[in-house]
Amino acid sequence: MITIATIEDIPQLTFLINSAYRGETSKKGWTTEAFILEGKRTTEAELKEALDDHKNTILKFTNANSIIGSVLLTTKQNQLYLGMLTVSPEIQNTGIGKKLLVAAENHAKTLQLNSIVMTVISVREELIAWYKRNGYSDTGVREPFPKNDIHISIAKEPLEFIFLEKSVS
Repeated sequence: MITIATIEDIPQLTFLINSAYRGETSKKGWTTEAFILEGKRTTEAELKEALDDHKNTILKFTNANSIIGSVLLTTKQNQLYLGMLTVSPEIQNTGIGKKLLVAAENHAKTLQLNSIVMTVISVREELIAWYKRNGYSDTGVREPFPKNDIHISIAKEPLEFIFLEKSVS
C-alpha cells in the first residue's frame, strides 16, 4: 500500500534509504551507489527537514507494517522533483519501483504539475536506462555532483548529475 509518510516513519525510512543506496546491504540490489559513494545517503535530521517543508511529500510503500519502498517528491514551480526513489535491496525487480513512479505521476497530476524531473548520477547507466524505459528523457542538462560530508565519492572519474524529465500532462 502506498501512503504519505509521517514524522513517525523517519527512523524506518532512514534505515531503508541508507540500506538501499550505500554499504554492504545495498549490494544485494541493483540500484546501489556503494561502488561510487561512501557515507550515508540521508539522515533522520535531513528527512525531518524534508517532511517539515510543505513543498515535500514522501510516499511510502508498506507491506505488513514494514516500509519497503519510498520516494521523495518536491514541488518546484510547475514541475515535481522526484528524488531518493528507494526499494529494499532484497525485493528490487518486483515492480515496487514502478508502482512508486506511477504514484508520483498521480501526485503530480493532482497538483496540476506538467512534468516530473530528477537527477541521476551519470555513471549509473543501468538506472538511467530503467528510467528511460519508464518514460523519462535525458534533458541534456548536467550539474556537478556536490561534495559534502554525507556523499563521499570513491569513484575514479568525476561525478555529475544528469537531468531526466517526463511529461505527465
